[in-house]
Amino acid sequence: MAMDRSRAWELLKEYNKEPFHLRHGVTVEHVMGWYARELGYGDEAAFWSLVGLLHDVDFEQWPEEHCVKCQELLKGAGAEERLIRAVACHGWGHCVDIKPEHEMEKVLFAADELTGLIGAAALMRPSKSTKDMELKSLKKKFKDKKFAAGCSRDVIAQGAELLGWELDKLLELTLRAMQEEEDAIEEALG
Repeated sequence: MAMDRSRAWELLKEYNKEPFHLRHGVTVEHVMGWYARELGYGDEAAFWSLVGLLHDVDFEQWPEEHCVKCQELLKGAGAEERLIRAVACHGWGHCVDIKPEHEMEKVLFAADELTGLIGAAALMRPSKSTKDMELKSLKKKFKDKKFAAGCSRDVIAQGAELLGWELDKLLELTLRAMQEEEDAIEEALG
């Protein structure tokens, strides 16, 4: 059976119970779909979104085997090889040696940590929303190493470099993705 959104969601919920992890998966799902459309891969948007949804499928239960265990889980669920590779390679240089090659893999590598930083910054705002967040505010949070310290600035910067983008471009596009997808993310989690 081919992996579709409902099967992917069931799989994510099978191995993840924490609302934080489910929210992160759905956020990255929507950001990846947005990027697919923005970068001219609209016909691949559903696939990019699935990769985003499943990228941390193993993290909650097997953090020490992150990006390794997911390969086994996804293979067992009948996922195609390119989905398994795309999910696993976002741990390149940290837990796996699979380097992101395709633009989609590079976007996931670059945007994953950044969505966490943007989400944390949104929670600090009176609106609790990304919609009224400005790039300069995000850049300030990015520079403050104590803020959302678990979000690796090095990985984010390395991701921008992999894509051949200035860091500001990555910050701006990912913020815009989260702003434009915020309502859909809330609805999906509803």
